[in-house]
Amino acid sequence: MTGQLPQTVRCDARDNRARILDAARTVFGDEGLSAPMREVARHAGVGPATLYRNFPTKQALIAETFAEQRRACRAAVHDALADTDPWRGFQRLIERICELHAHSRGFADAFMTAFPEAMDFAADQERTLRAVAELARRAQETGRLRPGFVVDDLILMLMAHRGLHDTPRAARVAASRRFAAYVIEAFRAAPETGAPTPLPPAPRLPLAHAPHTP
Repeated sequence: MTGQLPQTVRCDARDNRARILDAARTVFGDEGLSAPMREVARHAGVGPATLYRNFPTKQALIAETFAEQRRACRAAVHDALADTDPWRGFQRLIERICELHAHSRGFADAFMTAFPEAMDFAADQERTLRAVAELARRAQETGRLRPGFVVDDLILMLMAHRGLHDTPRAARVAASRRFAAYVIEAFRAAPETGAPTPLPPAPRLPLAHAPHTP
């Protein structure tokens, strides 16, 4: 009996930690990083003491919550730089960044605003921007990326992309893909010859203020 008790305690602790992380992904993903810790605890079905025992600070919780997205971001950067076609690598990196940001408001917030003391996110952001700058240099040498492109253009794009989080989750990913396709075309040095590649179907988004028809 005595040997079973520590094992039970360890299992309970692992379950609590997993529930907290699942809750944090949902809460921060939907509401962004401004969501309070107590909302995460409530969603996980644990008390504040259990939450803070597992994650003493909000920064620690955020870093663990988005560990998978951070790994995916690093992989996207690596794959883009390794691509033998720099323009293709550039396009795929933009598509992947948009996809990661579309799935979670919290990850987009952490990546874009460098959540206070979240040095890991600041490093991810810096790594991504350096990769974009290098890919842009290579793609401009091939003549396929606009000569005037600068890394700040990517920041502007991501700032605009954050507005998609005001749309319903069901339509957000499709809208993000369409957004990325338009942005890539805007960055292209010249239109491709032949028939243009069709964009994904436009999702039907609710209007904030529908026009009044008498």
